Amino acid sequence: MQHLNLKIEGGLATVTLDRPVKKNALSELLFDELYEAGLSLQQTPSLRAVILTGAGSDFCAGIDLQFLQSLLPRLDEVRAKIRKPPVGEVANWFQRPCYIWRQLAVPVIAAIDGVCIGAGLQLALCADIRLAGPATRMSIMEAKWGLIPDMGMTQVLPQLMRGDHAKELMMTARMLDAETAQAAGLITRVVVSPLQAAQDLAIEILAHSPEAVNGSKALIDQTWSLPPGEGLAIEADMQANIMGSPNQIEAVMAGLAKRPPKFI
Repeated sequence: MQHLNLKIEGGLATVTLDRPVKKNALSELLFDELYEAGLSLQQTPSLRAVILTGAGSDFCAGIDLQFLQSLLPRLDEVRAKIRKPPVGEVANWFQRPCYIWRQLAVPVIAAIDGVCIGAGLQLALCADIRLAGPATRMSIMEAKWGLIPDMGMTQVLPQLMRGDHAKELMMTARMLDAETAQAAGLITRVVVSPLQAAQDLAIEILAHSPEAVNGSKALIDQTWSLPPGEGLAIEADMQANIMGSPNQIEAVMAGLAKRPPKFI
């Protein structure tokens, strides 16, 4: 891959946007490479967690402006791509580089530093957990270019903030520092070294049963916005499937014996 690095080690995949000179802005090629990397990881049986980060001092400065300008002469083609997702997919071509990370069964941790704006923020929000450095700056930037956020943000923000707060950030394209972004719900934790903190968190997560970890992700994603009572059947069905499984039994036996578990 030209604009993306993918490394898998010990069940942990690290996906790095690799255009540091361009502040990791999303090129047309990077749109495809992000989606292809996500598809590849969906087919990786030993995968336990993913870290999503950017090379250099920034996470992602949004869509590359040269790419954005190249869309103007082919607006009819662009509108068709927006309105009609590929066959069998719910996300269109512009949405799927972000949405694919929500479709992974394993936890995705975004390690963020520097600028994380526009499409870059929409990508980060599709991670399950966002660890950001104190120099991080975030903005829902699309209004600056006369647009709305359209890469899956509506699937995420209802779990993170009130609608009036989301409207204010979208309508103003206001830039937020790390502490303000955390208070708004866009950042999980502000940390000194985001990538190291993400690696440490991944190690902590990998110490637990994959069914419990992946089940927790699925439980939140499937029930968090449901009316009261409607998530109970989902919760019960998931628990019934996990209970008595080899890894669940191993978690109990390891806990009783006070030894590290050996999950399969």
